[in-house]
Parts: sequence; C-alpha cells; structure tokens
Amino acid sequence: MLREYRREPAQTGAAASDWASRIVSLSVRLIRPAINSNVNEGRVCFGETCTGTVSFLTPVWNYVDALVHPAAQRDALTAARHRVFIAPRLLGSLAALASLPVYIAIRGVPSALEVGVFSWLAVPIVIVYYLSRTGRYDSAHVLSSLSLTMLASLVAFCTGGIGSFAAIWLVVVPLEAALSASRRVVTIAALSALAAAGLLLALGATGLLPKSVTTPEQQSALAAVGIISATLYATGLALAAGVLVQDTYSLLHTEENRHRLLARAMTDAVVCHGRHGAVLSISPAAEPMIGVRANELMGHGLFDRVHVVDRPAYLSAIADAAALAEERLVELRIRRTNGQFVWVEMRCRLRDLGGGEVVSVLRDISDRKMQDRALELARAESERAGTAKSTFIATMSHELRTPLNAIIGFSDMLTNESLELDAARRSDYARLINESGHHLLSVVNGILDVSKMETGNFRIMPEPFSPAPVIAGCADLLALKARESGVELTLRLAPDLPEVAADRRAFNQILINLIANAIKFTPRDGRVTVNALREGPHLAVTVEDTGIGIGEADMPRLGEAFFQAHTSYDRSHDGSGLGLSIVKGLVHLHGGEVDIKSRLGEGTRVTVKLPLEIANDPVRLVVTGRNRGPAISANDRVKKSA
Repeated sequence: MLREYRREPAQTGAAASDWASRIVSLSVRLIRPAINSNVNEGRVCFGETCTGTVSFLTPVWNYVDALVHPAAQRDALTAARHRVFIAPRLLGSLAALASLPVYIAIRGVPSALEVGVFSWLAVPIVIVYYLSRTGRYDSAHVLSSLSLTMLASLVAFCTGGIGSFAAIWLVVVPLEAALSASRRVVTIAALSALAAAGLLLALGATGLLPKSVTTPEQQSALAAVGIISATLYATGLALAAGVLVQDTYSLLHTEENRHRLLARAMTDAVVCHGRHGAVLSISPAAEPMIGVRANELMGHGLFDRVHVVDRPAYLSAIADAAALAEERLVELRIRRTNGQFVWVEMRCRLRDLGGGEVVSVLRDISDRKMQDRALELARAESERAGTAKSTFIATMSHELRTPLNAIIGFSDMLTNESLELDAARRSDYARLINESGHHLLSVVNGILDVSKMETGNFRIMPEPFSPAPVIAGCADLLALKARESGVELTLRLAPDLPEVAADRRAFNQILINLIANAIKFTPRDGRVTVNALREGPHLAVTVEDTGIGIGEADMPRLGEAFFQAHTSYDRSHDGSGLGLSIVKGLVHLHGGEVDIKSRLGEGTRVTVKLPLEIANDPVRLVVTGRNRGPAISANDRVKKSA
C-alpha cells in the first residue's frame, strides 16, 4: 500500500486536541496492513500532526478489524490470529461470488457441479460470522478444514476420484489448519483429509465413482489449474504463517522490553525460585540493593548471602508458598559486598498452580528498620525521662523537705517568746538553720550546674596552679565530717606533682564531690584514701574507699543525674544523686577521663585523669538526652568494671 505523509501545523484548543487524537488513531489503523497488522511502520507525531493518504482498501481493513471478537481484541497476538483467519476467507469468498456473473458470461450456463462449487464458496463467510460472534478460534479452524475437505472431495468425486485435479487440495487442508497453532485442530484436519482420500481411493477401486464430467483434454488443463491454485493457496498460508511468526516475535519483543523497563524502573527486586529455593531468575534491581551482579545471585548465590539466623525463615517462606499456595512475608538480612547486612522484606507467592515455582519480591527496609530502632530508642528514652522525672521529684522532695523543716522548726522556736532559751541554745538553733540553708543552696547549685552542662552552657576558665594545696585543702575541709562518721581519711601526694592548667573551682568541686561520696558510703571504721601523682601528660587523682561498693547492674548508669545505686537505699544517706554526674561533666569539659572500679561489699575506686594542659577555647558540653547527665565523648573514656 502506498503511503504519503505531509506535516500540518499543530492546532490549539480543545477542538484541535480532539481532532489530533482522532487523526492519530486513524493513522495507526490506516497504515497497518490487513493481514500482518504491523504497527511498526506507523508514525505518531507530538507537537505536529501527521496525516496520510490511504488506499481504497482502508474501509475493508477497518471492517476486518471490526469483525474480531471483543474477547480476542484484549490480546494483540490473538487479535492478529483472528484477522489472519477472517481476511483471506472473507475476501476470497466475496471475490469468488463477485466473479460468478463474469464466469457465466464467458462460459455460459454453469453445470450443476459448478453451481455447487460456487455455492460452497459462501461457506467461509458463514464460518467468519461464527468466529466473529463466538470468538471460538479452534472451532472455526475445524469447520474451515472440514469445509475445504468436503469441497475438494466433492469436486474430485465428480472429476475422476483420487486422480482428479481437485484431490491435491486435500494436501492443503492440514497446512491451513497449522495456522491455528493447535495440535488438536491439525490432527482433525489431517484425519479428515486422509479419510476423504481413502474414501475416494476406495470408491475408485470398487467402481462406484460416477463418470467424469470432464474430457481428457480438460483434465490436463484442470490439473495444471489445480496445481497452480493449490500452490498459490499454500504460498498464501506460508506468508500468513510468516506474518504470524513476525507478529508474535514483535509482540514478545515489545512485551520483553516493557517488562525489562518496568523491572529496571522498580526499586524492588523480583526473584523466581525453584522448589528448593534456588534462584532461577532475578531482576536487575537486586544489583544496587545487594551490591553484586544479578548472575552471581543465581542458584544458591542469594541463599549464601542470607544471614545464618534468617536462613530457616527464608527456606520456610518459600516452601510454605509452594506447598500451601499462600502468600508468605518474612523479614531477613542479606550480606552486601562490603560485609554489612541490609534488611530486606521478602514477599513470596506461588507463580502457577502445579508449577512449583515461587515468585518473591525483595524490598529494602533498612530505612524502616532504622526508624523503628529510633522509635524504640525514643520510647526507651521517654520512659527513662519519666523515671528520671519521678526520681528527681522524689529526691528533691526529700532533699528540700528535711532542711526546710529544720529551718521552719528552729526559726519558730527562736521567734516564740514564750520559750525561755538560753544563749547557747539559740546559737545552736541558728547554726542548724544556717547549715540547712547552705545545704539547700548546694542542692540548687548542683541542679543549676547539671542544667548548664546539659544545655552546653557551662564554661570553664583554665589557669595554671599547683594541685597539691587544692587537694590538701579539700581533704582538710572534709576531715571533720570523716571523724564524725568514724572514717579514716588518708592523703598521699607525690612530691613531684606538676602544675595543671584547669579551672580551679571545677577542680575543687570534683575533689569535694568524690571525697564526700566516699565518706558518705563508707561505714564506721572504714578508710578513704586520696592519691595524686603524674601519669605521662595527665594528673591522676584517685579516691578509694572501703565502703559498701556498687553492684554490677548499677555500673552502666553511674553518672546519670539523680541516679543512686540500689545499695545506697539500704542505708539512709543524704544526697541528690548529682555528685558523680557533675564530676563526669566537669572532667569531660577538661578533656579528661574517669575510671570507676567497684565491687559490692568491698569498696569503690574512682580515678580522675586531667590533662596538664588544655586549650584555652571555651568548651561546650555535648549531651545526648535530657535527665541523663553529661554525655561522654570519644575522648572521655569512662571505664566501669566490677
């Protein structure tokens, strides 16, 4: 078919859009040949409208397309087969019937056989109508084969039997049935042709054939016509078969490209497994997910990369999907090339009933797992914050209520004029009120210091000073408390202690908190020892006691704000639980280390190592959560062991 195309300027507006859509759809239909329906030659233009000059056969091909059953139009290959069946039979029968007047004009009055042949040529039209209405492709092929067999047999019966020129058409019957691509149809067609040939042979052998209506001279001409016509018809069948093969290849190639495009566009990997979990095929999306080429995952390559713990679940999901024909979902870890594991969700289902193959879809859920982990940590942190809040309220209630009761009680007694108090008694009451006020102030200062550390606003002012006098001064300050508690306080200072560049107030607070805690949790007749010496570029100060010690379960939480070890609940000890938290925060600000070793019932040893020199730049404390005390950075190596 000759096609000529011209370009026309694109129109605008709704009318132009509707006109363009109709032209494009018409072009696709018009440029497609009637039998092969090859759309590869079509043109679809965007931005410009492509129109074409079509032949007079266009309405015929449109009519052939309209005769295709709606059920067959859903599949391109099935629709092509229907068109290949309909077009030659419809057009051939119509052409034969249309040539009847010409045949009569040339030959004259036709014989009964000729009338029967022309009448029989209308049967393909009936078969085409049957296929168009029912969509039963195989049945239509069977009817066509039987019709052709009966026509060839009838003509051969009247023109000499098995030796007739029409007998050769029996060979064409199975060839025509081959277009159906059905073994059943081909078998029926072959059996009907063989039966007709056998019947003609038997009738000829028994002399039951009628006298031939053709003369010997006509037999030769008709034989040539029969051979030529059968050859041409067989050639047409071969061309139709080639068209179907080409269409099939084109459609399969198109589907493969479409599936390949979808597979490459998907981030999920599609895997086909055998009965025992071996990978039969896998989509390219697995390569970026797992980090290896897809062919390396074939067979048991994927299974070998599944985490050992997850392998039973992997095999069970595939086996259950194959045996029960039910969808299975499992989460597992797959090893990447860098040795890390990626979390993958595998959804399995049976590919075909009775096939045994299982199709699974692998989806990377590492981000979701990280989010779940973050939510768990946030939930745990929230619960910890709630616990810390409750602990804070309980501790502060105790720490504030006791001195406030003392202040209120003794001040009431001092202001009560009815009580006759001597000067010594009034002095004792005033001293107790003063001590309670200082205790409240120390608690508030501790809370403020922890708050500054958590928000990163606590600043240190380093200056060089000799640590020995500061350590001795702190020991002297707490010596009275040690004597009152019946605890021996020993000070051991190396004679060659160098100067240290640190915040003097912070250093003083570190020592007071450590020594005070050691005295507080050491029973009577116990011992607290303070050692100081130089260890390389650090000043090491150790406070060791023979107190109640700390349990191994409480060691990880040492240094959290308001946390007190469970062993401290066995005795009535004052304190807010901020001392060690403040110590760790101040040491961290200096870039130092805290080492805590303790054994329950034997005592505790806390070693603080401060660098002899630190940077003069202001340091901000980095924290990881609220109510957890200062966070420990990579340079603040806090060693805790029982």
